[in-house]
Amino acid sequence: MEAHKIAFFGSKSYDESTFNEKNSHFGYELVFFKGHLNKNNVALTKGIEIVCIFVNDIADKDIIKTMAANGVKVIALRCAGYNNVDLEACAANNIKVVNVPAYSPYATAEYTVALMLSLNRKIPRAVWRTRDGNFSLHGLLGFDMHGKTVGVIGTGKIAKILIQILTGFGMKIIAYDLYPDNEFAKNYPMTYTTLDELYKTSDIITLHCPLTNENKYMINEESIGKMKDGVMIINTGRGQLIHTTALIEGLKSKKIGSAGLDVYEEEGTLFYEDQSDKIITDDTLARLISFNNVIVTSHQAYFTKEALDNIAETTLSNVRSFIESKTLTNEVQKHY
Repeated sequence: MEAHKIAFFGSKSYDESTFNEKNSHFGYELVFFKGHLNKNNVALTKGIEIVCIFVNDIADKDIIKTMAANGVKVIALRCAGYNNVDLEACAANNIKVVNVPAYSPYATAEYTVALMLSLNRKIPRAVWRTRDGNFSLHGLLGFDMHGKTVGVIGTGKIAKILIQILTGFGMKIIAYDLYPDNEFAKNYPMTYTTLDELYKTSDIITLHCPLTNENKYMINEESIGKMKDGVMIINTGRGQLIHTTALIEGLKSKKIGSAGLDVYEEEGTLFYEDQSDKIITDDTLARLISFNNVIVTSHQAYFTKEALDNIAETTLSNVRSFIESKTLTNEVQKHY
């Protein structure tokens, strides 16, 4: 019997090696395209039932309609987020959508802590200095994490691991979630509170919620105005949770003391690509990375060997469930 074919878009060398290794247990035909899925290359899905995409691929209404006409039956996201997929259009065109809801909550939670510590103790700055022979401590003053208040927005799997880690630092942990997990809260020194109270009292705010129409740009001029002077903001979730222009204004006024961003609202054409031989034409990003109290990284919080293995295993398992007409445990559906 002919092997089922899966078309991968936006693939990198590490995707190919990991998926090819895991596929030895599944036996599919894997086809890798380096370009992100878009209106110009959607023709490549002709005659293919299964398309695998990542966070910067575009699956809007028109592209989905074209894919359906080309014979696509399932979109397999090799990530947790699905805000780049028009779920309503998928439902209308009978295309199933599956994702990888949790590939390594430890990877992202640990990276979040790394950003906090790097900003607080000015580690990147210190490294640059010592490489130039400058061993001065001027401008490198940090603060004890112990006893400080951290506000966690969204308490899913990643945030729960983060809370466990931060408990070891002796921090006061407050959290906000539309659907609080009170059972989890009973076992850790944390308290659910309102969003306004979290903004008002947190020394560090860290974002771990999915991007929705309701919380897009939740960190904006108004919410920043409610925060403590000198607050640290961390975002390893989705770029559009933060209005970048408002963030820059907060940094300029010193209302925001520092920011650690592994995501950016306009990252689609930049992140995961080598842009070192080009001029960054995104003026907002260029301004953002000019601040010495800001760390911007290229959506790498998830990027560990364990996470890549889990992504490949879960994605291929999702495909197998579809092919064998089994329940799609990780199906993503439009909520009306």
